[in-house]
Amino acid sequence: MEHNRFFPPHAGVRLGDLAARLGAELVDAAHADRIVRSVSPVARAKDGDLCYILSRKMRAELETSEATAILCDRALASLVPASIAVLISPRAHTAFALAGELLHPSAMRPEAMTSTSGGIAPGAYIDPTARLEPDVTVEPMAVIGKDVEIGEGSHIGPGAVIGAGVRIGRNCTIAAGATVQCALIGNNVIIHPGTRIGQDGFGYAPGLKPGMIKIVQIGRVIIQDHVEIGANTTIDRGTMDDTVIGEGTKIDNLVQIGHNVRIGRHCGIVSKVGIAGSTRIGDGVMIGGASAINGHISIGDGVMIAAMSGVVGDIPPGEKYGGIPARPMRDFLRDVAEIAMRASAREKKKGGKDE
Repeated sequence: MEHNRFFPPHAGVRLGDLAARLGAELVDAAHADRIVRSVSPVARAKDGDLCYILSRKMRAELETSEATAILCDRALASLVPASIAVLISPRAHTAFALAGELLHPSAMRPEAMTSTSGGIAPGAYIDPTARLEPDVTVEPMAVIGKDVEIGEGSHIGPGAVIGAGVRIGRNCTIAAGATVQCALIGNNVIIHPGTRIGQDGFGYAPGLKPGMIKIVQIGRVIIQDHVEIGANTTIDRGTMDDTVIGEGTKIDNLVQIGHNVRIGRHCGIVSKVGIAGSTRIGDGVMIGGASAINGHISIGDGVMIAAMSGVVGDIPPGEKYGGIPARPMRDFLRDVAEIAMRASAREKKKGGKDE
């Protein structure tokens, strides 16, 4: 593909070396000295590009592709033209992700927006009581509040605000314009631009007169190691308990997580999901985009929730749910099929009358 200035190509990696790094099999050893420099979709690939395929639907694009190499499962290797090197992996998608990290390391987390590197930029404010370990970068217009602690190798982007008493671990990235308050953050956490963490949750009691009285929110947000949080996502602090995001969980852009929510380890939460307060979510849960999760419910380990679902009650571990209200996937799909059949029958009946 045509490279742009934002993510220039790598200096080059031999296919033989790449196969060894990925644990993949290079089908033809004669291709070991070929060089790859970037990743690309199959249709736009040029010399030096690495691509991957997951199905036979890519057959037509492969015929005209100019890629240097293709990653795929053994069952798909026969689809690749002889001119293109083949790397076989039983987990081609995973292998391709690892290759992308190797070829484009700068794209793996938000980079510095200024030339500041490993130091405090002019124009940043660091409270005298804050404690920063060596090799912390703070870009212009960032504000580090009193009694903050930031671990070695972490990067605070321009305009980010870190509230009083916050703890940030090592090798973290807090990107431009993010705000973090009332939070304890582990190591290797990535927080993308515009994210809001630790603001008070939405809690009110009925007033003595018409209106509502605000309920105090004195909890924290705890974010464990290797969590990634997308742009403009909001995570409210707890009311009197903590809001917790478990180790390795990945949260997309524009997600709302309410107070006292507890999310387990290695979950995936897609854009525009809303999770109401005091919900408990187990380990390895996957939630599709634009789903709404009711408060004070429990979702078991390994649950998968289809996009645009409305979850109103508990879901047992290992289940697949979808729809509004969300129900077991087999029931949801049966209902969808029945609605489609009835609609088709009405159209046929209407067509008969018109004749």
